[in-house]
Amino acid sequence: MRHARLPLTLAISSALLLFASLNASAQDAAADAEADKKKEASQSEPSQLGAITVSARKREETLQEVPVAVTAFNEYALENLNVRDLSDIDAQVPNLTIYAARGSSSTVTAYIRGVGQSDPLWGVDPGVGVYIDDVYIARPQGALLDVVDVDRIEVLRGPQGTLYGKNTIGGAIKYLTKPLSNEFGATAQVTFGSYTQADVKGSVNVPLGSDAVIARFSAASLSRDGYGDNRFTQQQVSDKEILVARGTLGFYPSEDLNFVISADWLDDQSGVRGAQRLNPFNAFDPARTPPLDDRYDILSGMPNVNDTQMSGAAFTANWTVNDSWWFKSVTAYRESDTDTYIDFDTLPNKIVDVRALYADEQLSQEFQLNYQGDRLYGVFGLYLFDGEAGGTVFNNFRNLSFGTTNGVVYTKSAAVYGEGTWSFSDSLSLTAGLRFTDESKEADVLNQAYANANFTTPIFTSSDFRDKVNFSNVSPKLSLDYTLDDGTLLYGLVSRGFKSGGFNIRANVAAVPDSANPFDDEVVTSYEVGVKTALMDQTLFLNAAAFYNDYEDIQLSVFSAYDSNGDGTNDAFFGDFTNAGAATVTGLETEFQWMPNERWSVQGNLATLDASYDEFITRGVDVSDAQKFTNAPKLSGALSVQYNMDALGGTLSARLGMSYQDKVYPTTDLSEDIAQKDYAVYNAGVIWRSPDSPWTVSLQGSNLFDKDYRTTGYNIPVLGIVTGFYGAPRTFSLGVGYRWD
Repeated sequence: MRHARLPLTLAISSALLLFASLNASAQDAAADAEADKKKEASQSEPSQLGAITVSARKREETLQEVPVAVTAFNEYALENLNVRDLSDIDAQVPNLTIYAARGSSSTVTAYIRGVGQSDPLWGVDPGVGVYIDDVYIARPQGALLDVVDVDRIEVLRGPQGTLYGKNTIGGAIKYLTKPLSNEFGATAQVTFGSYTQADVKGSVNVPLGSDAVIARFSAASLSRDGYGDNRFTQQQVSDKEILVARGTLGFYPSEDLNFVISADWLDDQSGVRGAQRLNPFNAFDPARTPPLDDRYDILSGMPNVNDTQMSGAAFTANWTVNDSWWFKSVTAYRESDTDTYIDFDTLPNKIVDVRALYADEQLSQEFQLNYQGDRLYGVFGLYLFDGEAGGTVFNNFRNLSFGTTNGVVYTKSAAVYGEGTWSFSDSLSLTAGLRFTDESKEADVLNQAYANANFTTPIFTSSDFRDKVNFSNVSPKLSLDYTLDDGTLLYGLVSRGFKSGGFNIRANVAAVPDSANPFDDEVVTSYEVGVKTALMDQTLFLNAAAFYNDYEDIQLSVFSAYDSNGDGTNDAFFGDFTNAGAATVTGLETEFQWMPNERWSVQGNLATLDASYDEFITRGVDVSDAQKFTNAPKLSGALSVQYNMDALGGTLSARLGMSYQDKVYPTTDLSEDIAQKDYAVYNAGVIWRSPDSPWTVSLQGSNLFDKDYRTTGYNIPVLGIVTGFYGAPRTFSLGVGYRWD
């Protein structure tokens, strides 16, 4: 599939660059005039850092004036840091862990401050919400978004229960696309690199006859060869083959009223991810095959299929009622389908071979009313969500036991919320917010055993039930902020968030009757103090936050072994779900940007995290002292140094970056074989830009020393499974971009 697309990719690349070259001469006069203005402006201004505008509180504020722990990346920063998809911001945000889920290339696993969810099965909600513009993506499949026509990415840390609602208990990741403009503009970019990388991205913004109707369209083809090979089938694994498209149409009948229709589509036909076996051999492999010497190579006999399609559409209406009030409505529909083959043992033998089919759809409606007075700002809203997620998982254990996990989860949720900020003076403000959520989940589960691998003749039913559970939650927030005379912002806040409970779709009622019972929702109450400073004539930004989280009823996905034939020996397993009781999570986060002069800039972050269980009851025994949090490194950080020099009529920016992460346990079984000890990764890049030219050229290098580091893995002792999934190897890329303004 990938090689069939490569000639088309090259043809599109050549056509875009040829058109850019022909078009450049026709625009020289206008471009020169505009460039002179930009050059004069830049020469007359001091070297200062520009504060990014964010919408963390559903209103536009600069990053330095919003009393929330938020990190933001604009288009310029994303390009400089070589952020290709959401996983690349992992080290750039304090206490954020984000990566592709086990065996997948576009299913997201995200944790913030030790709160998240690694199980992508339907019926289990994430702990970190991912949003495209104003629309929540309920399922993780396809949500590890590639950077295509992005205006900025914002990461809000800590529970966002008041304004964003359920399943933002750890935080929220906002992926904000480029807004419509009343002027023509277009971009084109081609990137070639290691492993035959061939990426093409393009966008165009067009007023359709007048400023009253504007259209924007963007598309991308992202492909590369695999990091490894399936030595059994001679196919590549850990490759990439993704198509992305997005269209937006805006109607502006008056200054006070506008309507925007948007639609997006993703098709991921990448192959399966390679994983390395971490035990000397699998006891159920007669050949006692040793682990392969490459961390991406496998010997799987399963099909090389890992397909995901995701699409969505949204209708947004904005109405300015008067100088003080404005109204916003967002109606959205999203759906996705995934077909993936997961070979847990990575061998040709049928030891643990799984095929998983996922399908989901969601319909959401949000009404929002905003008020801006002399001293008071308020936002009030109603949010409605109706979702259906389900599928079938086909399990083949040792080619002796065959079963399906099959079911659907129906979710209906309604919430009302409000948040207001009262300014006592120009320096002192109080913010109070409250959200009430009422949610029902209904599960229809049918799990069966079959006579053979054809899955046509059921011989036993392990679970057959339909049940419903209701959750309600009140999430308050109280925040006080004070701005000193020098622009330093001090703030303190108390907030609460929750994550929905639900049903374990993998339930095995015959073996473990309690597995059909619903698990509870999680609740985090967070206490936070922070400071944001802009020093030295806006050349140094220094932000810090300290937090204390009271974490209750933590949802954990675990593999539980059981005796399937009554002989007293655990010879099978199923995926269980439980609530772990209570925990305390504390941490300190610092971020800085420093521009000592127009040539140098330095930025980075450093974070500590101390997460420990206060109560963890297993079979009536408190095992909290022996348990550890997953994806919660005690120390992490990143540092990036950039030098700018005049070259070839423009500016050449050279960057060297390093990121560090302390030891982590990526899975709840706390296997030392899968645990990743502390490590550092180094990256570098060179980018040429010029205000006198529409061209941009970049050379990027990632993981320069080819560090092998695990992001996640599987540990199922009863079937001899210990495998690890690794981050990307050393790669280089050369990109060329052109912009029409």
